[in-house]
Amino acid sequence: MQTDARGTRASWGRRRQATPSLVEPLLVRAVRREPVERTPVWFMRQAGRSLPEYRQLRERYAFFEINRSAELTAEVTLQPVRRHDVDAAVVFADIMTPVVAMGAAVELVEGVGPVLADPVRSGADVARLRVPELEQEIGPVLEAIGLVRRELRADQAVVGFCGGPFTVAGYLVEGRPSRDFAVTKKLMYGEPAVWSALLDKLSETFAAYAVAQARAGADVVQLFDSWAGALSPADYEERRGAGAEMDRGHAGRATLLDVMAAAGGDVIGLDWRIPLDEGWRRVGPRGVQGNLDPAVLLAPWERVAAAARDVLARAGGRPGHIFNLGHGVLPDTDPDVLGRLRELVRRETETPSRVQKSHTSGTPA
Repeated sequence: MQTDARGTRASWGRRRQATPSLVEPLLVRAVRREPVERTPVWFMRQAGRSLPEYRQLRERYAFFEINRSAELTAEVTLQPVRRHDVDAAVVFADIMTPVVAMGAAVELVEGVGPVLADPVRSGADVARLRVPELEQEIGPVLEAIGLVRRELRADQAVVGFCGGPFTVAGYLVEGRPSRDFAVTKKLMYGEPAVWSALLDKLSETFAAYAVAQARAGADVVQLFDSWAGALSPADYEERRGAGAEMDRGHAGRATLLDVMAAAGGDVIGLDWRIPLDEGWRRVGPRGVQGNLDPAVLLAPWERVAAAARDVLARAGGRPGHIFNLGHGVLPDTDPDVLGRLRELVRRETETPSRVQKSHTSGTPA
Protein backbone atom coordinates (compact mmCIF):
# COMPACT_ATOMS: atom_id res chain seq x y z
CA MET A 1 0.00 0.00 0.00
CA GLN A 2 1.39 3.39 -0.79
CA THR A 3 0.08 6.66 0.47
CA ASP A 4 1.50 10.00 0.09
CA ALA A 5 0.80 13.55 1.04
CA ARG A 6 -1.68 13.95 -1.75
CA GLY A 7 -3.43 10.66 -2.01
CA THR A 8 -4.46 7.21 -1.15
CA ARG A 9 -2.20 4.30 -0.78
CA ALA A 10 -3.38 0.93 -1.67
CA SER A 11 -5.95 -1.74 -1.77
CA TRP A 12 -5.61 -5.41 -0.98
CA GLY A 13 -6.90 -8.57 -2.55
CA ARG A 14 -6.42 -11.97 -0.98
CA ARG A 15 -6.14 -15.24 -2.85
CA ARG A 16 -9.28 -17.25 -2.27
CA GLN A 17 -7.38 -20.51 -2.14
CA ALA A 18 -5.23 -21.16 0.89
CA THR A 19 -1.49 -21.57 0.57
CA PRO A 20 -0.77 -25.29 0.05
CA SER A 21 1.05 -25.67 3.35
CA LEU A 22 0.33 -26.74 6.90
CA VAL A 23 1.42 -23.24 7.95
CA GLU A 24 -0.11 -20.23 6.26
CA PRO A 25 1.80 -16.94 6.19
CA LEU A 26 1.46 -14.81 9.29
CA LEU A 27 0.39 -11.82 7.22
CA VAL A 28 -2.39 -13.79 5.51
CA ARG A 29 -3.79 -14.84 8.86
CA ALA A 30 -3.67 -11.22 10.03
CA VAL A 31 -5.49 -10.11 6.86
CA ARG A 32 -8.27 -12.54 7.83
CA ARG A 33 -8.27 -11.04 11.34
CA GLU A 34 -7.43 -14.38 12.86
CA PRO A 35 -5.52 -14.47 16.15
CA VAL A 36 -1.78 -14.48 15.44
CA GLU A 37 1.25 -15.16 17.60
CA ARG A 38 2.69 -11.68 16.90
CA THR A 39 2.02 -8.65 14.74
CA PRO A 40 3.36 -9.17 11.21
CA VAL A 41 5.73 -6.49 9.96
CA TRP A 42 7.09 -5.47 6.58
CA PHE A 43 7.90 -2.11 5.00
CA MET A 44 6.53 -0.48 1.89
CA ARG A 45 9.27 0.03 -0.72
CA GLN A 46 11.56 -2.25 1.27
CA ALA A 47 12.78 -3.77 -2.01
CA GLY A 48 15.37 -1.29 -3.27
CA ARG A 49 15.52 2.34 -2.19
CA SER A 50 17.81 2.20 0.85
CA LEU A 51 19.65 -1.09 0.32
CA PRO A 52 23.29 -0.94 -0.84
CA GLU A 53 22.98 -4.34 -2.50
CA TYR A 54 20.13 -3.00 -4.61
CA ARG A 55 22.08 0.11 -5.55
CA GLN A 56 24.93 -2.08 -6.74
CA LEU A 57 22.55 -3.88 -9.08
CA ARG A 58 21.15 -0.59 -10.37
CA GLU A 59 24.64 0.47 -11.39
CA ARG A 60 24.46 -2.36 -13.94
CA TYR A 61 20.77 -2.56 -14.83
CA ALA A 62 17.96 -0.07 -15.49
CA PHE A 63 14.70 -0.59 -13.60
CA PHE A 64 12.76 -2.21 -16.41
CA GLU A 65 15.81 -4.32 -17.34
CA ILE A 66 15.51 -5.93 -13.92
CA ASN A 67 11.84 -6.65 -14.59
CA ARG A 68 12.74 -8.37 -17.85
CA SER A 69 14.65 -10.99 -15.84
CA ALA A 70 12.80 -13.30 -13.46
CA GLU A 71 16.02 -14.04 -11.58
CA LEU A 72 16.94 -10.37 -11.07
CA THR A 73 13.38 -9.45 -10.07
CA ALA A 74 13.34 -12.28 -7.53
CA GLU A 75 16.77 -11.28 -6.22
CA VAL A 76 15.74 -7.68 -5.53
CA THR A 77 12.46 -8.87 -4.00
CA LEU A 78 14.32 -11.17 -1.61
CA GLN A 79 17.13 -8.79 -0.60
CA PRO A 80 15.21 -7.01 2.21
CA VAL A 81 13.77 -10.31 3.46
CA ARG A 82 17.26 -11.71 3.90
CA ARG A 83 18.54 -8.54 5.53
CA HIS A 84 15.59 -7.68 7.80
CA ASP A 85 13.77 -11.03 8.28
CA VAL A 86 10.44 -9.31 7.63
CA ASP A 87 7.20 -11.25 7.34
CA ALA A 88 6.57 -10.50 3.66
CA ALA A 89 8.38 -10.00 0.37
CA VAL A 90 6.84 -7.38 -1.90
CA VAL A 91 7.31 -8.06 -5.60
CA PHE A 92 9.84 -5.69 -7.14
CA ALA A 93 8.05 -3.92 -9.97
CA ASP A 94 6.54 -0.53 -10.70
CA ILE A 95 2.92 0.50 -11.03
CA MET A 96 3.79 1.36 -14.65
CA THR A 97 5.08 -2.15 -15.43
CA PRO A 98 1.79 -3.34 -17.00
CA VAL A 99 1.36 0.05 -18.71
CA VAL A 100 4.60 -0.50 -20.60
CA ALA A 101 3.08 -3.80 -21.73
CA MET A 102 0.08 -1.81 -22.97
CA GLY A 103 2.34 0.03 -25.40
CA ALA A 104 3.05 3.26 -23.49
CA ALA A 105 6.61 4.59 -23.75
CA VAL A 106 7.46 5.21 -20.09
CA GLU A 107 10.79 6.31 -18.67
CA LEU A 108 11.40 6.13 -14.91
CA VAL A 109 13.40 9.26 -14.14
CA GLU A 110 15.35 9.24 -10.86
CA GLY A 111 13.91 11.79 -8.45
CA VAL A 112 10.92 12.50 -10.70
CA GLY A 113 8.99 9.30 -11.38
CA PRO A 114 7.31 8.02 -14.55
CA VAL A 115 7.70 10.36 -17.54
CA LEU A 116 6.05 10.01 -20.97
CA ALA A 117 7.15 11.92 -24.06
CA ASP A 118 3.67 11.43 -25.57
CA PRO A 119 0.91 11.84 -22.95
CA VAL A 120 -2.50 10.21 -23.42
CA ARG A 121 -5.01 13.02 -24.00
CA SER A 122 -7.40 11.98 -26.77
CA GLY A 123 -9.62 9.14 -27.84
CA ALA A 124 -7.03 8.15 -30.44
CA ASP A 125 -4.34 8.02 -27.74
CA VAL A 126 -6.52 5.73 -25.63
CA ALA A 127 -7.27 3.52 -28.62
CA ARG A 128 -3.54 2.96 -29.17
CA LEU A 129 -3.22 1.41 -25.71
CA ARG A 130 -3.78 -2.33 -25.92
CA VAL A 131 -4.96 -4.78 -23.28
CA PRO A 132 -1.91 -7.05 -23.22
CA GLU A 133 -1.42 -10.79 -22.94
CA LEU A 134 0.17 -10.54 -19.53
CA GLU A 135 1.83 -13.94 -19.46
CA GLN A 136 3.70 -13.00 -22.63
CA GLU A 137 4.39 -9.34 -21.92
CA ILE A 138 5.38 -9.51 -18.25
CA GLY A 139 6.10 -13.21 -17.88
CA PRO A 140 9.40 -12.63 -16.01
CA VAL A 141 7.64 -10.73 -13.21
CA LEU A 142 5.09 -13.53 -12.81
CA GLU A 143 7.83 -16.15 -12.93
CA ALA A 144 9.74 -14.22 -10.25
CA ILE A 145 6.75 -14.51 -7.91
CA GLY A 146 7.02 -18.29 -8.06
CA LEU A 147 10.78 -18.14 -7.47
CA VAL A 148 10.29 -15.93 -4.42
CA ARG A 149 7.51 -18.09 -3.02
CA ARG A 150 9.80 -21.13 -3.15
CA GLU A 151 12.59 -19.27 -1.33
CA LEU A 152 10.47 -18.02 1.56
CA ARG A 153 9.51 -19.83 4.73
CA ALA A 154 5.92 -21.02 4.90
CA ASP A 155 5.10 -18.30 7.46
CA GLN A 156 6.34 -15.50 5.17
CA ALA A 157 4.04 -13.98 2.53
CA VAL A 158 4.48 -12.79 -1.04
CA VAL A 159 2.81 -9.42 -1.60
CA GLY A 160 1.89 -8.53 -5.16
CA PHE A 161 0.60 -5.16 -6.28
CA CYS A 162 -0.59 -3.01 -9.14
CA GLY A 163 -1.42 0.62 -9.68
CA GLY A 164 -4.81 2.19 -9.19
CA PRO A 165 -6.56 3.37 -12.35
CA PHE A 166 -6.76 7.04 -11.33
CA THR A 167 -3.13 7.34 -10.32
CA VAL A 168 -1.85 5.65 -13.46
CA ALA A 169 -4.27 7.57 -15.66
CA GLY A 170 -2.95 10.75 -14.08
CA TYR A 171 0.62 9.86 -15.01
CA LEU A 172 -0.46 9.00 -18.54
CA VAL A 173 -2.43 12.21 -19.06
CA GLU A 174 -0.05 14.61 -17.31
CA GLY A 175 3.05 12.94 -18.75
CA ARG A 176 4.71 13.00 -15.31
CA PRO A 177 3.75 13.26 -11.62
CA SER A 178 1.67 16.32 -10.78
CA ARG A 179 0.56 18.08 -7.62
CA ASP A 180 -2.85 19.25 -8.78
CA PHE A 181 -3.63 16.98 -11.78
CA ALA A 182 -5.20 19.92 -13.55
CA VAL A 183 -4.76 18.42 -17.05
CA THR A 184 -6.15 15.12 -15.82
CA LYS A 185 -9.20 16.70 -14.25
CA LYS A 186 -9.78 18.82 -17.34
CA LEU A 187 -10.01 15.59 -19.36
CA MET A 188 -12.11 13.87 -16.69
CA TYR A 189 -14.69 16.67 -16.51
CA GLY A 190 -14.48 17.95 -20.08
CA GLU A 191 -14.31 14.70 -22.06
CA PRO A 192 -15.95 12.07 -19.86
CA ALA A 193 -16.22 9.50 -22.66
CA VAL A 194 -12.47 9.59 -23.31
CA TRP A 195 -11.74 9.51 -19.58
CA SER A 196 -14.08 6.59 -19.03
CA ALA A 197 -12.54 4.65 -21.92
CA LEU A 198 -9.06 5.17 -20.45
CA LEU A 199 -10.06 4.04 -16.96
CA ASP A 200 -11.97 1.05 -18.34
CA LYS A 201 -8.92 -0.11 -20.30
CA LEU A 202 -6.62 0.38 -17.30
CA SER A 203 -9.07 -1.36 -14.97
CA GLU A 204 -9.33 -4.37 -17.26
CA THR A 205 -5.56 -4.67 -17.49
CA PHE A 206 -4.92 -4.15 -13.78
CA ALA A 207 -7.62 -6.58 -12.67
CA ALA A 208 -6.11 -9.26 -14.90
CA TYR A 209 -2.63 -8.36 -13.61
CA ALA A 210 -3.74 -8.73 -9.98
CA VAL A 211 -5.31 -12.12 -10.66
CA ALA A 212 -2.24 -13.27 -12.62
CA GLN A 213 -0.02 -12.41 -9.64
CA ALA A 214 -2.25 -14.36 -7.28
CA ARG A 215 -2.20 -17.37 -9.60
CA ALA A 216 1.59 -17.09 -9.85
CA GLY A 217 1.91 -17.43 -6.08
CA ALA A 218 1.24 -14.04 -4.46
CA ASP A 219 -0.51 -14.50 -1.13
CA VAL A 220 -2.08 -11.03 -1.14
CA VAL A 221 -2.35 -8.35 -3.79
CA GLN A 222 -2.58 -4.64 -3.08
CA LEU A 223 -3.63 -1.70 -5.21
CA PHE A 224 -1.52 1.45 -5.07
CA ASP A 225 -3.68 4.48 -5.82
CA SER A 226 -1.25 7.04 -4.45
CA TRP A 227 -2.93 10.09 -5.92
CA ALA A 228 -6.62 9.30 -5.50
CA GLY A 229 -6.62 11.84 -2.67
CA ALA A 230 -6.66 14.47 -5.41
CA LEU A 231 -10.27 13.41 -6.02
CA SER A 232 -13.30 14.56 -4.08
CA PRO A 233 -15.10 11.78 -2.20
CA ALA A 234 -17.94 11.95 -4.76
CA ASP A 235 -15.58 11.54 -7.71
CA TYR A 236 -13.72 8.74 -5.96
CA GLU A 237 -16.93 6.86 -5.19
CA GLU A 238 -18.16 7.25 -8.76
CA ARG A 239 -15.10 5.53 -10.27
CA ARG A 240 -14.08 2.99 -7.62
CA GLY A 241 -12.90 -0.22 -9.30
CA ALA A 242 -14.12 -3.80 -9.43
CA GLY A 243 -12.25 -6.66 -7.77
CA ALA A 244 -12.21 -9.29 -10.52
CA GLU A 245 -12.07 -12.54 -8.51
CA MET A 246 -10.20 -10.84 -5.68
CA ASP A 247 -11.26 -9.80 -2.21
CA ARG A 248 -10.67 -6.07 -2.13
CA GLY A 249 -9.59 -3.36 0.26
CA HIS A 250 -8.31 0.18 0.15
CA ALA A 251 -5.93 2.47 1.96
CA GLY A 252 -5.50 6.16 2.22
CA ARG A 253 -5.82 9.51 3.85
CA ALA A 254 -8.57 10.56 6.21
CA THR A 255 -10.64 12.48 3.65
CA LEU A 256 -11.44 9.26 1.77
CA LEU A 257 -11.63 6.69 4.56
CA ASP A 258 -15.42 6.62 4.66
CA VAL A 259 -15.89 5.99 0.94
CA MET A 260 -13.02 3.51 0.96
CA ALA A 261 -14.67 1.57 3.76
CA ALA A 262 -17.91 1.58 1.78
CA ALA A 263 -16.04 0.12 -1.20
CA GLY A 264 -15.20 -2.96 0.88
CA GLY A 265 -12.01 -4.96 1.24
CA ASP A 266 -9.99 -6.93 3.75
CA VAL A 267 -7.40 -4.33 4.76
CA ILE A 268 -7.28 -0.55 4.70
CA GLY A 269 -3.88 1.10 4.95
CA LEU A 270 -3.57 4.24 7.04
CA ASP A 271 -0.96 6.94 6.63
CA TRP A 272 0.49 8.93 9.54
CA ARG A 273 -1.97 11.84 9.26
CA ILE A 274 -4.59 10.10 11.36
CA PRO A 275 -4.05 8.17 14.63
CA LEU A 276 -4.28 4.45 13.97
CA ASP A 277 -7.04 3.85 16.51
CA GLU A 278 -9.17 6.66 15.08
CA GLY A 279 -8.63 5.45 11.53
CA TRP A 280 -9.49 1.88 12.53
CA ARG A 281 -12.69 3.06 14.20
CA ARG A 282 -13.73 4.85 11.03
CA VAL A 283 -13.12 1.94 8.65
CA GLY A 284 -14.93 -0.60 10.79
CA PRO A 285 -14.37 -4.34 11.27
CA ARG A 286 -11.54 -5.11 8.88
CA GLY A 287 -7.75 -5.22 9.01
CA VAL A 288 -5.55 -2.14 8.93
CA GLN A 289 -1.97 -1.59 7.85
CA GLY A 290 0.33 1.22 8.91
CA ASN A 291 0.89 3.85 10.03
CA LEU A 292 4.38 5.02 11.09
CA ASP A 293 5.67 8.17 9.40
CA PRO A 294 8.64 7.01 7.26
CA ALA A 295 10.48 10.26 8.03
CA VAL A 296 10.63 9.23 11.69
CA LEU A 297 13.14 6.55 10.67
CA LEU A 298 15.64 9.34 9.99
CA ALA A 299 15.46 10.41 13.65
CA PRO A 300 17.51 9.07 16.61
CA TRP A 301 16.54 5.53 17.59
CA GLU A 302 14.78 6.63 20.80
CA ARG A 303 12.35 8.67 18.71
CA VAL A 304 11.81 5.77 16.29
CA ALA A 305 11.10 3.34 19.13
CA ALA A 306 8.67 5.72 20.84
CA ALA A 307 6.72 6.29 17.62
CA ALA A 308 6.54 2.55 16.90
CA ARG A 309 5.32 1.80 20.42
CA ASP A 310 2.62 4.46 20.03
CA VAL A 311 1.35 2.73 16.88
CA LEU A 312 1.35 -0.65 18.64
CA ALA A 313 -0.44 0.80 21.68
CA ARG A 314 -3.18 2.23 19.47
CA ALA A 315 -3.56 -1.15 17.73
CA GLY A 316 -3.92 -2.71 21.16
CA GLY A 317 -3.08 -6.23 19.99
CA ARG A 318 -6.38 -6.49 18.12
CA PRO A 319 -6.50 -9.08 15.32
CA GLY A 320 -6.00 -7.57 11.90
CA HIS A 321 -3.12 -5.14 12.47
CA ILE A 322 -0.15 -5.28 10.09
CA PHE A 323 2.73 -3.06 11.16
CA ASN A 324 4.10 -0.96 8.33
CA LEU A 325 4.96 2.58 7.39
CA GLY A 326 2.47 5.22 6.32
CA HIS A 327 4.32 5.39 3.00
CA GLY A 328 7.46 3.93 1.45
CA VAL A 329 10.96 3.67 2.90
CA LEU A 330 12.88 6.88 2.18
CA PRO A 331 16.14 6.43 0.24
CA ASP A 332 18.27 7.93 3.05
CA THR A 333 16.97 5.47 5.65
CA ASP A 334 19.66 3.46 7.41
CA PRO A 335 18.86 -0.21 6.62
CA ASP A 336 19.93 -1.19 10.13
CA VAL A 337 17.08 0.91 11.55
CA LEU A 338 14.58 -1.23 9.65
CA GLY A 339 16.07 -4.36 11.19
CA ARG A 340 15.91 -2.87 14.68
CA LEU A 341 12.32 -1.78 14.09
CA ARG A 342 11.28 -5.24 12.92
CA GLU A 343 12.87 -6.72 16.04
CA LEU A 344 11.12 -4.19 18.30
CA VAL A 345 7.70 -5.05 16.85
CA ARG A 346 8.40 -8.75 17.20
CA ARG A 347 9.60 -8.38 20.79
CA GLU A 348 6.77 -6.06 21.86
CA THR A 349 3.93 -8.11 20.37
CA GLU A 350 4.99 -11.74 20.83
CA THR A 351 3.59 -12.98 24.13
CA PRO A 352 2.89 -16.49 25.44
CA SER A 353 -0.84 -15.78 25.74
CA ARG A 354 -1.01 -14.52 22.19
CA VAL A 355 0.88 -17.53 20.87
CA GLN A 356 -1.45 -19.89 22.74
CA LYS A 357 -4.54 -18.06 21.45
CA SER A 358 -3.33 -18.27 17.85
CA HIS A 359 -2.94 -22.02 18.13
CA THR A 360 -6.32 -22.65 19.76
CA SER A 361 -8.60 -20.44 17.69
CA GLY A 362 -8.86 -19.77 13.99
CA THR A 363 -12.01 -17.69 14.23
CA PRO A 364 -11.75 -14.03 13.24
CA ALA A 365 -12.36 -11.61 16.09
